[in-house]
Amino acid sequence: MATQIRIQGLGIEFLRYASDHFPTLKHAAMRMVKGVKAAPAKFWALRDINLQFERGDRVGVIGRNGAGKSTLLKSITGIYPPIAGSIEVCGRVVPLLELGAGFMDNRTVEENIFLMGAIFGRSKREMAQALPGILAFSELEAFADTLLVNLSSGMRSRLAFSIATSFQPEILLLDEIFAAGDAQFVQKARERMSALIQSSHILLFVSHDEELVREFCNRAILLDHGEVRRVGTPAEAYDYYHREILEKT
Repeated sequence: MATQIRIQGLGIEFLRYASDHFPTLKHAAMRMVKGVKAAPAKFWALRDINLQFERGDRVGVIGRNGAGKSTLLKSITGIYPPIAGSIEVCGRVVPLLELGAGFMDNRTVEENIFLMGAIFGRSKREMAQALPGILAFSELEAFADTLLVNLSSGMRSRLAFSIATSFQPEILLLDEIFAAGDAQFVQKARERMSALIQSSHILLFVSHDEELVREFCNRAILLDHGEVRRVGTPAEAYDYYHREILEKT
């Protein structure tokens, strides 16, 4: 079956609190002491989204912060199930969204590689085959048995990037991905990303970097307040974005 994504009438709804979007335990305790009840309100992070992506689509997802861009990608991966509508995905998805989000500090580098493989839906056998390449690309061969907590932030970033990009995607989802490390690692990371983008059947790329979207994408979708405002070429979408949204706010 052909690689594709079909989204029909998609709605994603979240709770928002009156005083803060994501109330902490401290805030909740203070409300209890003061006898103030939390007043969450529902809001549509995405509303009535109808989109279809086919093989060959390289799509930039653009818009202001909070427009629903990351939520759209997370709904495609199944992190956020639809409240309304449906999402049909045909093809092997590789989501590069929040690198290293599933890491465990009290496990070794090698154990974390297998853990992240499981999160990505890869078998233990697949990960065993990928292990040497991941360690080599991240330049962590000498740290395979080191607890993750003992790695620097740069080493953790290299590891997360190397794991996530070790699989060949049919559908590639990118959310503001960047490579951390010295100049040599950044260069080879950019080369790997370019190769992944070129070989993927479908690319969905969330970014605030207009140059990158224009470079990698042949289509663009503009989201605003959870709704699709414009679909077209990157030039058309950005022209509308600058004229109708940024200049009027």
